[in-house]
Amino acid sequence: MAMLSVGASSLAQTVPDEGSAPSSALDLPKNMTIFGKGDPNVRKATAIVNGSIITGTDIDQRLALIITANGGKVADEEKERLRVQVLRNLIDETLQIQEAAANSIKVDPAEVEQSYERVAANFRKSPKDFEAYLRQQGSSSASIKRQIEGELAWNRLLRRNVQPFVNVGEDEVKSVVDRLNAAKGTDEFRIGEIYLSATPENAAQISANARNIIDQIRKGGSFAAYARQFSEASTAAVGGDLGWVRPAQLPDELATAATEMEVGQIAGPISVPGGVSLLYVMDKRKVLTADPRDALLSLKQLSIAFPKGTTKEQATDRAASFASQTKAIQGCGAANDVGAKLGADVVDNDNVKIRDLPGPLQEMLLGLQIGQSTPPFGSVEDGVRVLVLCGRDDAAAAGAPSSEQIQAQMEEERVNKRARIYLRDLRRDAVIDYN
Repeated sequence: MAMLSVGASSLAQTVPDEGSAPSSALDLPKNMTIFGKGDPNVRKATAIVNGSIITGTDIDQRLALIITANGGKVADEEKERLRVQVLRNLIDETLQIQEAAANSIKVDPAEVEQSYERVAANFRKSPKDFEAYLRQQGSSSASIKRQIEGELAWNRLLRRNVQPFVNVGEDEVKSVVDRLNAAKGTDEFRIGEIYLSATPENAAQISANARNIIDQIRKGGSFAAYARQFSEASTAAVGGDLGWVRPAQLPDELATAATEMEVGQIAGPISVPGGVSLLYVMDKRKVLTADPRDALLSLKQLSIAFPKGTTKEQATDRAASFASQTKAIQGCGAANDVGAKLGADVVDNDNVKIRDLPGPLQEMLLGLQIGQSTPPFGSVEDGVRVLVLCGRDDAAAAGAPSSEQIQAQMEEERVNKRARIYLRDLRRDAVIDYN
């Protein structure tokens, strides 16, 4: 749904918001007495933003989307913290919609509907069924459509008022190309990031919020869903996906963390200029080097089901027998005959990319020669199966991105920086009444 989405080799956010002065610039007294018990991080349930009302229902429905993304498993204490963050997000969203309207930018309802239909399709539901599903979860189609409208309006505003004034020189692009070629064979990472802006005054609270987000993700929450709701980078619209980046493209703090992480790990909060980041390593490969996991395989799958009531011990014995008989398979030409003798179902699978398979299977298949089979795998419920490798088409080495792609990525990074400053200024000028 994002108009300014990040490309496959996007540059990560590396520049702090301009104007975020250090605490010394505020000339704060060394010994302070706090008069009163007000907590600026505790907000009431609703707000009026420059005359636009955010209701408790708005917050509840947006919160329900987050809870749904976490399988409904969110503690009551966490829900209250999330409500505060959701309200902040809705305020930002309202400011973005208002600013777009002030600049005579209108979003056609048909565009919103088209994006909504794509979201529904991602859930494998028709728009009507998806609407009913959202109601069951305590949310609504109106909540998602408002978020879509905000994204479309804000990105259109950036394209009009910011993007035309961002320039990247040819020398800058050439420098990136030279560094990329020099980095051939080194590691690059598919990174997800959740960026939360912070000031010296609220840094502790923001870090606590970040740790809570990590806890929820580690308990099974969706990184992409949390990034979409909470990240303040433009990549929020694509689930925080920065694309493929090299450590040199990341801030030093993020680069250090990425190189120490394994695929599937999440780390943070990591202090970066202007705030904190949560980092998720989705994948890893070598720069400009063919990745064996991009090879396309031709496979035969032999599978047998266990009768209802089979115990784990019985399944283990049957799997051992299945393994000994399938181990003798000599090439795919014999797989059908062996399958028939075992009473196994035999299915051909072509153009299977190793990368798309579960991790343990990837490792097994990478080590197989043509005609060999994997050890049996499965479960009591799903039965047991083996894969026979019939053929492999290795991937060609990845080419360097074009100068045009690199230029577009650098321009987008600069647009993102200015967008953060733009939103910061809108917050400062807003009249917000909490009810």
